[in-house]
Amino acid sequence: MKKLLLLVLATAIFMPANAQLGNLKNRLKQRASTVTSRSSNAGTSRSSDATASQAAKTGTQPATHNATTARGRDYYIAPNGSGREATREHPARDLAVILRNLKDGDVVHIAAGTYVSKMGRGSDIINHSVSIIGGYSPDFSTRDPWGKYKTILTGTNDYERGQTTPRLEIHGNPNAPVVIDGLIIDNGPRNRYKTEKHQLILRKANPAKGENPTPESPGIKVVMTGEGNSLTIRNCVVMNTAPTQGAIDVQIGKDSKAMIRNNLIVNNTGEGIMAKTNWHGNTPEHFATYVIENNTILFSWKHDAIASYGGNSLKMDTRLRLTAKNNIFGFGDFGGVNNIKLCENLELINNNFFGHRKYDFYDTAPMSVADMADYAEYVKRAEGNVSEPVKLPLNPDWAALYASRKEISRAQVDAKATVSNSAENQVRSILGLNLKGSSVSLDAEIWLPQMQVDDAIRLGLHAYNGRGCSKP
Repeated sequence: MKKLLLLVLATAIFMPANAQLGNLKNRLKQRASTVTSRSSNAGTSRSSDATASQAAKTGTQPATHNATTARGRDYYIAPNGSGREATREHPARDLAVILRNLKDGDVVHIAAGTYVSKMGRGSDIINHSVSIIGGYSPDFSTRDPWGKYKTILTGTNDYERGQTTPRLEIHGNPNAPVVIDGLIIDNGPRNRYKTEKHQLILRKANPAKGENPTPESPGIKVVMTGEGNSLTIRNCVVMNTAPTQGAIDVQIGKDSKAMIRNNLIVNNTGEGIMAKTNWHGNTPEHFATYVIENNTILFSWKHDAIASYGGNSLKMDTRLRLTAKNNIFGFGDFGGVNNIKLCENLELINNNFFGHRKYDFYDTAPMSVADMADYAEYVKRAEGNVSEPVKLPLNPDWAALYASRKEISRAQVDAKATVSNSAENQVRSILGLNLKGSSVSLDAEIWLPQMQVDDAIRLGLHAYNGRGCSKP
C-alpha cells in the first residue's frame, strides 16, 4: 500500500513538471524560428539602413512611403548582374529584367552603368507606383549620381530593336508614392541624326538603313490615376530628348502633389517640364499641386524647324496649383514659362530668365521679366524674378554650333514651295480651295546637336546665385 501511495504521489508531482518542460521547449522553438526569420531578412534591413545612412550624407533621401502603405520589396540592378533574383548580393543586369515582378511600394536601386533596356529597346514602362533610385556604387554602399557613380538610361536607334516610347514611363496610383531619384536619361544614342556630326535630328525612320525615327517621347513620363497621388522627381538629368511636350512630362490627379526638384534638363525639344492634371473640377482646393524648385532648364528647342509650339522651359495645364521658385530658365527657342492655358494659381518666385528668343513669360501676350509685374494677368504671385546672364561652362564646340544655327522662318519655307499645275490643283482653283504646294526639305531639319553626358552635367554642378540645381 505504501509503494502504491508513493507511486501516485510521484506521478502527481512529475506530470506538471513534464508539461512545463514541454511548454518551454515549444517556446524555445518559436523563438528560434523568429530569430531565423529575422536573420533571413537581415540583408534587406542592413541594405535599407545603409541606404538611409548614405542618403543622409548625400542629401538624397531614399523613397518614403505613405503610413498606410505596406513597404514593398527592394530590388537591385547592376550592369554585371545576372538572373532574376535582383538582391543586393545577386543583382539583375537591367531594369527590364524585373519589370513584370514590380508591385506598388517596391524600390529599385540601380548601380552606376549604362542601361539600354531589353535587347537595346531603350524604353521601360512600369504599371505600378514604385521608386527608382540611381547613382549607387557597385556594392550599393554609397551614392554619387552626377559624379563617380552615374546611372545612365539610354538605348539604340536600331530599326529592328529600338522603340520610340518614353525612356522611363511610370503609371502610378494612390497605393504608394512614386519617387525617381538620381537617374541620367540620355536619348542621344536613340535619336536618328541627319549626318555623322549629330547636329540635326530626323523625325522619320529609314528602314533601308535600319534606322528608327527620333523618338518624339519624354525622357521621364509619369501618369498617376485616382486621387491623392504623391510624386517626387529629383536629382535627375534629362538630355538629348525630342518630345512634342515635356522632356519631363507629368500628369497627376485630384488632391495630388508633385515635387520636381534639383534636376538638370538640357538640350531637348518641346517643353523642359510639362505639368498636367487629369482632374478637371472647378474647386481650387482640390487641384493638383506642383512645386518646381531649384531646377536648371537650358536649351529647349522647338519641336521642328518651323513649329509654333515647344521651346519653353516650363508649361502647365489650367486647373492646377503650381509654384516655381529658384529655377534657372535659359535659352528657350520660344521662352521661359508658357502659361498660354491661363493657369490662375501660378506663383513665380526668385527665378532667373535669360537667353530666350521670344519671351520670358507668356499668358495673354509675350513679355519680359520686367513686364511681368504690370502685365502678367494670370500670375497669382511674382516676386524676386530676374533676367541675369549666366556664364555657362559650355563645351566650346557645342556652343559654336548653337551660336551658328540658322533659323528657318515660315516665310522662307513658303518662298521655296512651288505650286504645280496638276489636275487636282486646277479643280481646287475652280472650287476656291487652297492649292497644294511641293514639300520643302527644310521642314524636316531640326537642330538638336548631341550633347555628351559629362558636358551636360558640368552645367548643373553648381547653383547660380542660389538658383538652379547643384550636384546632389
